Amino acid sequence: MILKLTKFLCIGFLSKNMSKKNQKSKIKKQKLANKKKKKQKETAIQEIVNHYFYTKGLSLGEIKENAKKKKIIYSRFTRPAKQLLELAGSVKKAKAAIDKVAEWAKSRDLDYAIETVFKKWLELDKLKPKEIVKKPYYNNNPMIWSETRKKWYVIAPDGEWLEFAGKEEDIEWRIMK
Repeated sequence: MILKLTKFLCIGFLSKNMSKKNQKSKIKKQKLANKKKKKQKETAIQEIVNHYFYTKGLSLGEIKENAKKKKIIYSRFTRPAKQLLELAGSVKKAKAAIDKVAEWAKSRDLDYAIETVFKKWLELDKLKPKEIVKKPYYNNNPMIWSETRKKWYVIAPDGEWLEFAGKEEDIEWRIMK
């Protein structure tokens, strides 16, 4: 009789312990699910911040390394990224806006931040990168095309205009900034 009673008590004790463990595991699962939801919200912001750094020419490894060395204060960029996400409505539109502003700023040798996208938001459709201007040279002397005479002229160092008698292949085109 005593043996049966102790068996019954042991089984009752174990079943209470098992139910407590099940409750603890359910709570842990709920916490993990909440963390995943929170991370999903953060990943959109992180995507925008990381994309901003990609347009600056940094890789993900460099971003992490610089953040560890405290060269980049990552948290400084999260608030503007969140605002940009709200303004744009989606991560894809926010990235497109960053790309457009980055291209525009780089062509003019300007620095830019995520906040620059806000400032240029209304003008995004009109933003275009600066056109690359190529100028003709022959023997390190600048050249000019005369529309009236339909001829090329080379400007000599003393300022005299000399008619170009060479071939089109002899003209060197240099990019001017």
